[in-house]
Formats: sequence, C-alpha cells, structure tokens
Amino acid sequence: MASSSFYEEGSKLLTPNAFEFVLDSELKRAVRSQNFLTLVTVEASREWEGMVVTADDGTLQEVAQIIGREVRDTDVLGHTGKGTLALVLLDTDFENSSRVTDRLVSRIENYEFQNALRIAVGPACYPTHAVDAETLKHQATSRPLVNWRSGPRSSSAQN
Repeated sequence: MASSSFYEEGSKLLTPNAFEFVLDSELKRAVRSQNFLTLVTVEASREWEGMVVTADDGTLQEVAQIIGREVRDTDVLGHTGKGTLALVLLDTDFENSSRVTDRLVSRIENYEFQNALRIAVGPACYPTHAVDAETLKHQATSRPLVNWRSGPRSSSAQN
C-alpha cells in the first residue's frame, strides 16, 4: 500500500477510495481476530456569510497534520468525503478511543486557525456500535461526542 496514488497529493492522508479499501480490510481482520476497531470521524466546516459550508482541502490538511502527530503510525487516517476525515484506531475499544479522541480535541482546540472553524468528532467501535463499515461510519458521524467552534470570532469548546 505504498503507492503514491493511495495518498492525497503531498500528504500522508489516504484518498477516499484508498481509505475505503483499508477500512474494509482492517474491519475483516478485526472480525477474524476478534479484536476491536474504532472509527473516529472529524467533520470540519466554516461559517461564510451566515451559512455553514464545508471546510476547504487546505483546512482539512491542517487538521489532518494535527491528528497525524497524535496517533500511532499503525492507525489509518484518510479523507472520506467533502469536509470529512476519518481515523481508524486498530485494536482499540470505545473506552480507549475516548482518550485518543480527547487528546485530538485538545490539540485541535489549541491550534490557532486563521478563520472560525466548526468541528464535530464522533467515534464508533466494532463490534460495540456496528459490525459493518457503512453502519460504523453512520454511527460515528451521527453521534458526535464533541462539537465546537474555534477561531477568531467564536467561543471555545462546546458540547
């Protein structure tokens, strides 16, 4: 999986197709080995002229760099859709993923973005919350543990 076509240009961030492939493979491995796997989604958006819009790719790259410094080399980080990043925490149950999520949230909160940014972070665990990739993604995005705004015109952490 070392091909440069698996990664976003100039980064260690998997493309959406590569991420789907790796998530599916790792989920199958977790099923076979009866291990946990946690998917953490990070959705970023901005307020623009009174509307909420998806964060641009540059902002996602910034967030991905922050996340990448806080996780193990064996964990998988990818771009899954417009404005969304996802992190696969291998061999990690929901309780342990909460510590990782808290650390990521803390780092992102303390980062000074140029413009106001809204972030939603949601984890979901196999087999606790779902047993297939689509349901796992749905659970992670539909139940964010953390929602907050950061930047010059906003308040700090909100839940």
